[in-house]
Amino acid sequence: MEKIQAHIIGDIISSNTSEAHTLYKKSCFGEPIREKIQYSLSEALFLVEKGKMEIISKNKKILLKDLLKKFQRIDKRIQIKYPVFKDLRNKGYIIKTALKFGADFRVYDKGTKPGKKHAKWIVFTDNESNRISWSEFSSKNRVAHSTRKSLLLAIVDEENSISYYQCIWLRP
Repeated sequence: MEKIQAHIIGDIISSNTSEAHTLYKKSCFGEPIREKIQYSLSEALFLVEKGKMEIISKNKKILLKDLLKKFQRIDKRIQIKYPVFKDLRNKGYIIKTALKFGADFRVYDKGTKPGKKHAKWIVFTDNESNRISWSEFSSKNRVAHSTRKSLLLAIVDEENSISYYQCIWLRP
């Protein structure tokens, strides 16, 4: 399979190549928007790192190190979010954004396609040095519960190691 040729305009990364459509059908990378496949920053970074995509801006290919800098200007939290995306995707999960839930990601169980079943988890990522209050934790848990998902907290340490904590509601 040839590399996907994607273009970035502002903070939108998209491609209308046959490779992009094929990879979407096969592995759920991106979202079909009109005639194109549109990618989240994490998806694009992952595909570039794996050698499956190159991103073009103003008719020039963007190198990975320059892409990281550009993405950091677009999303200040990409350094915390991307290692979680990469780890979960490498484990076989399908990961999509969860902006409408106020979270970082929705995670679909292995073998599950978005739109066919609901996501298993709603994921909030954070750095291990950050602290959250009980009301913030409760708020995150309430969002997960109200959307019929389990809460998955992904805590990234200084070495980019990730600890996951699943939280579920129980009725005594």
